[in-house]
Amino acid sequence: MPAPRATRLAIRAPLLSYGGNPFEADPAACVRYESDGLVLAADGRITYAGPFAAALVPVEAELHEYRDAVLTPGFIDAHVHYAQTPVIGGCGKQLLEWLETYVFPIEQRYENVEFSREIARLFFAQELAAGVTTTVSYCTVHPASVDAYFEEAARLGLRAGAGKVLMDRNAPATLCDTAQRGYDESKRLIARWHGYDRLFYAVTPRFAPTSTPAQLEAAGALFAESNGVYMQTHLAETRAEVEWVRALFPHSEDYLDVYDRAGLLGPRSLFGHAIHLSPRQWDRLRQGGAAVVHCPTSNLFLGSGLFDLRRALSAGNPVRTALGSDIGAGTSFSPLVTLNEAYKVAALRGETLAAHAAFYLATLGSARALYMEDRIGRLAPGYDADFAVLDLTANVLLRERLRFADSLEETLYVLMMLGDQSCIRATYAAGRLVHDRDNPGA
Repeated sequence: MPAPRATRLAIRAPLLSYGGNPFEADPAACVRYESDGLVLAADGRITYAGPFAAALVPVEAELHEYRDAVLTPGFIDAHVHYAQTPVIGGCGKQLLEWLETYVFPIEQRYENVEFSREIARLFFAQELAAGVTTTVSYCTVHPASVDAYFEEAARLGLRAGAGKVLMDRNAPATLCDTAQRGYDESKRLIARWHGYDRLFYAVTPRFAPTSTPAQLEAAGALFAESNGVYMQTHLAETRAEVEWVRALFPHSEDYLDVYDRAGLLGPRSLFGHAIHLSPRQWDRLRQGGAAVVHCPTSNLFLGSGLFDLRRALSAGNPVRTALGSDIGAGTSFSPLVTLNEAYKVAALRGETLAAHAAFYLATLGSARALYMEDRIGRLAPGYDADFAVLDLTANVLLRERLRFADSLEETLYVLMMLGDQSCIRATYAAGRLVHDRDNPGA
């Protein structure tokens, strides 16, 4: 059953949101900040977001107040593998060897529904503790892993997407399906979960090397015929992977063309990593209305490469771009840590990721990549009442450092450099308090 919605909620706190894209426009014109703000919500939606006035608070509303804090829209994790939570931090490997050593062995356990439910509970608890209220996850080849993920997301009232991984080659036999079985099982899962409460389905071929052309074509057919579903896969994460794809698909122009020929490129297509791309591939992503997902902690951990954020979001050819933790190759659930690493990736490319651009990317920018910018990612009437409350006094160093911050932008820089999930004081989903750091049993 869907989680019950809080009927009336009022939160008093400094409010931070974005009304425009600071990658394209003057950041000062994009920021929506209230130093003493009020958010009102009813039945899971925002009804007011603006300056605080006591007279605006309904008498029946439950008022929550946060001082020395910043309230933002709930963060979005657009590329994550919930099933890999048990192997986070498994080190010493690059991508292909890492999959063989850590990922494929743990994923075989998700045939067991109780194990799937146990990890789904752990996963969502970690995401909420990090201020993440929207997740898009890969499950495993087992339908039980998808059911467990969506059951927990529905219990918590979250906006969440996921899909059964499709693999019919180059993986352990116990993790392989067939083109037909993958299609049939995904079709049943779509009927069960897509559009239920705040849930959505993503057709999920793991990546081109683990699917035959027949399976990719079946996935493309499923994507085309299932109204409103998403498609997620991996693209050009490492150079070795790119060469492997070239050998497996010699008649395709490049890696992206493999997916394009199968009907997997279009609006609501999410391509994780997208590091080693040619100009032609960037152009085609924009033309197709697809999105890429930047996963910096994973890319640095596995030594995969440096994502070209400037190229992705260039005004001349902007491609919808989101952020992802990519757990378990990613090393933190915290979007603050993800932004920290994204800043460093940009620095290694000789560029700067401005603080307002970073927080936009973690909220409204990722919402836009998901074609959900009318529902999530902003503090505005009509939007989902999903919030993260960032504590500016979470530890002594942060508190003392922020004494010397003389602007909102510097405060945000310090948060993304020094912060982690311990900075999340509270998380709300659809108007309900779903994580309270200081009262975990409440």
